[in-house]
Amino acid sequence: MADLFSVRAPLVLRHPDGREEVLAAVFPHPDGLLYFQLYWHQGDPARTIHRLAGDLRGTGPWRIGDHRLRVLGCQGTDGELALAWEAWQACLDSAPEDYPPPPLIAAIARRLGATP
Repeated sequence: MADLFSVRAPLVLRHPDGREEVLAAVFPHPDGLLYFQLYWHQGDPARTIHRLAGDLRGTGPWRIGDHRLRVLGCQGTDGELALAWEAWQACLDSAPEDYPPPPLIAAIARRLGATP
């Protein structure tokens, strides 16, 4: 499979407690990776943008520390997560002017130490 940071499909992060979430964006970081939660731009960045420390391993699924990343499956495989992704896409489609453009998102990630 491709390098994690070149994948354009939605990614799912599985936390050590088993909780899973779909990610809005992922960037390489010297300590591991930086990720943005869905709807990050509508909330407090301190609570919606996170750094995961550790060595990134694998070729898909990927691991970093006790976390696992994988590509989002279809509704038959990942029903609730796929619906969350679809709702996120509908939100972006309904008000594209409210979402920062990719260069600004990359700038935010760089300000937080990422190396996009």
